[in-house]
Amino acid sequence: MAALLFEAGVVLAVIAVGGAVATRLDQSVIPAYIIVGLLVGPFSPVEALSVVESREFIDLLAELGVVLLLFFIGLEFNVGRLVGSGDRMLKAGGIDLAVNAVAGGLVALALGFGPLGALLLAGVTYISSSAVITKTLVDLGWIADPESEAILGVLVFEDVVIAVYLAVVAALLSGGGTEQILVSLGLAAAVIVGLLLLATVGTPYLDRAFQTPSDELFVLRVLALAVLVGGTALALGVSEAVAAFFLGTAFAGTDHVHRIERVLVSERDIYAAVFFFAIGLQTDPSTVAGVIVPVLVLAAVTAVTKFASGYAGGLAYGLSGRRAVRTGLGLVARGEFSLVIAALALSAGLPEVASVAVGYVLVMSVLGTMVMRYSRPFERLAARVTPQANAQT
Repeated sequence: MAALLFEAGVVLAVIAVGGAVATRLDQSVIPAYIIVGLLVGPFSPVEALSVVESREFIDLLAELGVVLLLFFIGLEFNVGRLVGSGDRMLKAGGIDLAVNAVAGGLVALALGFGPLGALLLAGVTYISSSAVITKTLVDLGWIADPESEAILGVLVFEDVVIAVYLAVVAALLSGGGTEQILVSLGLAAAVIVGLLLLATVGTPYLDRAFQTPSDELFVLRVLALAVLVGGTALALGVSEAVAAFFLGTAFAGTDHVHRIERVLVSERDIYAAVFFFAIGLQTDPSTVAGVIVPVLVLAAVTAVTKFASGYAGGLAYGLSGRRAVRTGLGLVARGEFSLVIAALALSAGLPEVASVAVGYVLVMSVLGTMVMRYSRPFERLAARVTPQANAQT
């Protein structure tokens, strides 16, 4: 137990150091957390720095980070707002799906990965990282800007699609037939519909159930519900991130939103930091180095396609050219879902596909946060070439 506690202390210490260095250099902390995880993990290129192994407690904290990040973003996106932007969300999300899944699959086929590898890499390149993007939206203050609605709308669409995709792919890789695929899809639909009903008609009950003067009891109740919902969804084969998001939308209509943001923000940030650290911890630079060409080709093509589809999606939301540029840049990062697909590839005996996915996530998570942070040159270019770019909506 002493060794485990010491290792937990090391994890938090290196995360804190990485964050401090990034802040001092005026950079996003997210790539820093990933890099320090790589440097101190079992695959560290510097043997003397390899002091942390992948542990269950790290995986657990990382899962909590995903759940709380998506729960918090759900607080900003209530069901009324979601339904109100339904047509725009479907249009922007449809463009995003058609462009990026097809581009990733075709590039994977051209690189020789075969039909199954192409199917997996199509998912890897399609799904943006809700965790990375929402964290960066908050850090940069974009969450209050008009483009956040378009970005979040596309992310919601993606999360629903990926819930279906993961159910189908997991069934295919396990050798399951049509019946197993239909069961998986039915469970995913049941969880999402149940949470949507809670968000639609359950607001008064949530208001009463969480009414307490004690911040301690309030935190325990919210965390308990969020973790139980996420864990139940995961046990049923549904994305815990999707479940946490829709639970957040249920709370968005209550009087508890500001209190949740006030008392739970520290827990969210700590667990989210461990999540990004865990990405680096699981990355083996040697295996990634062997597939660096496919990684860079996929990254180059799909960074452009994601930006283009995001820009078109921003215009579909009625945004100006400048804000549509931000929408495109805001969707570039890939992360947690792509790593889930990498794990599926590994379990299916496709280690090369898994290595490409991990390397791709590392490149795209860093690139995604960087282009968001340094969006001004792209915005100025849009202002020169798009007449309505200076509009504020």
